[in-house]
Amino acid sequence: MSRIDRQFAAALANDRKLLIPFITAGDPSLDSTVPVMHALVRAGADLIELGVPFSDPMADGPSIQHSSERAIERGAGLRFALECVQQFRRQDSVTPVVLMGYLNPVDILGAAEYARRAVAAGVDGTLLVDLPDEEAGPFRDAFAQSGLEWIGLVAPTTSIGRLRAICQHAEGYLYYVSYAGVTGTGQALQNESNSGVLARLQEQSPVPVVVGFGVRDAESAKRVAAGADGVVIGSALVDTLSAADDPVLAAEAFLRPVREALDGLR
Repeated sequence: MSRIDRQFAAALANDRKLLIPFITAGDPSLDSTVPVMHALVRAGADLIELGVPFSDPMADGPSIQHSSERAIERGAGLRFALECVQQFRRQDSVTPVVLMGYLNPVDILGAAEYARRAVAAGVDGTLLVDLPDEEAGPFRDAFAQSGLEWIGLVAPTTSIGRLRAICQHAEGYLYYVSYAGVTGTGQALQNESNSGVLARLQEQSPVPVVVGFGVRDAESAKRVAAGADGVVIGSALVDTLSAADDPVLAAEAFLRPVREALDGLR
């Protein structure tokens, strides 16, 4: 059983909603990335999505775009993200880490080499937002050979047939994008459309289903988690860290109320 599967099985067995924070590697500083990761775990994170800085993050809104730009200016990229995970693993061998980013850095290395380096650093899975499921077969195969889990994306506009295909390949968890748009520009709502897609996902998915895009605080997390196994929170956390004098304290203070709100759904 993978680290993701073990962590999530234990949480769900205790009726615990999954909480997945996203941060960008290298922002708000190079030195703060790993301490912030540990702070998020202390505040109740079940898994950390670590963003790989990229020059053209087309699925991300202004908050994460600027975060990526700042990180790149500091010299952060895929290599730095892997170094952060490797350092994180010196103290934490339990909490899963998923790299979230774009295809280009993976393609440059080659899928097999990317997977080898990621697993060697302690990465558990990868989510590539610009690689559609229909074209992902060779990448999934290469990742599987190294033990790197493929995290799938589903949107409100995903057809029934395509949803079934994505569920067939699902590993770790499914990331449900709650609205059509980029990160941080809307608010995730537990509306009839989302409820219908989530219900179908829960019926068909062999892995937990989490909701991202538009989850900004404890209240919105609690609202959308009612129909899912958990939530991803990113842009609002990135904004909080970028404005903080002490990002480690800010990370813990930001995430703890979200954890408490989700625990209140038990």
